[in-house]
Amino acid sequence: MASTAELEKIVSQVRRDIVRMVHAVNSGHPGGSLGCAEYFVSLYFGVMKHNPSKFSMDGIGEDVFFLSNGHISPVFYSVLARSGYFPVKELATFRKLDSRLQGHPTTHEGLPGVRVASGSLGQGLSVAIGAALAKKLNNDDSIVYTLHGDGELQEGQIWEAAMYAAAKKVDNIISTVDMNGQQIDGSTDQVLPMGSLRAKFEAFGWDVLDLEKGNSISSVVAMLKTAKEHTGKGKPVMILMKTEMGHGVDFMMGSHKWHGVAPNDEQLAQALTQNHLEDEADY
Repeated sequence: MASTAELEKIVSQVRRDIVRMVHAVNSGHPGGSLGCAEYFVSLYFGVMKHNPSKFSMDGIGEDVFFLSNGHISPVFYSVLARSGYFPVKELATFRKLDSRLQGHPTTHEGLPGVRVASGSLGQGLSVAIGAALAKKLNNDDSIVYTLHGDGELQEGQIWEAAMYAAAKKVDNIISTVDMNGQQIDGSTDQVLPMGSLRAKFEAFGWDVLDLEKGNSISSVVAMLKTAKEHTGKGKPVMILMKTEMGHGVDFMMGSHKWHGVAPNDEQLAQALTQNHLEDEADY
């Protein structure tokens, strides 16, 4: 596993990728992508057992990940490329015609690392539970990971899946909710308050863990390792991860206005300056 300093450099490079990808086509979702950079880097470069060079849709014998809030595809694509699933130079095709890197991840283009289309919110947990049950049937002790947005939890299918996972003791799944408190139309509290997510998931029978520093690479790595220790004990595991939308780019931080807006030329330059690397490896 890479050191904390090495992981932090990857995070900065990923943030550079995110803002450049969205800026190039004046389209995409930078806010949530930037806020989840530490999570993705921790998962793919630190904790998850996976083999980028031998990707298969079934994922037998390795951990698998499902992105449910698919609009944060920029961070997903960057980390997939940087960890070896496909050439980094392909990031330059983001959201372009005939690209495998669509605005929301899809499967029909055959992009390595993507196992489910996730343009429609609320469906990822159901898919992941199916994969987790398949692993149990195959006597595969690998783990299924999922990521969700807090605004996404306003979708009813999430709670049907949550109820099912606990009832069927799907204890080989680690789900994470990105609690940045923002969604496209404003704060989650303004749009549709959800109260205590801890109380809700506990009531639904989940083992709930709180991650207060979702933008600290060391904290995220430690929490993902802790979560692994909670698997196999009869309950699905949920991490409630507090992050900041737009983290790492000061004029985007904490604002729902950057949910789905691309930076202009001047703003891009500012964002890149704030994520400067001496040995940057931009695509």
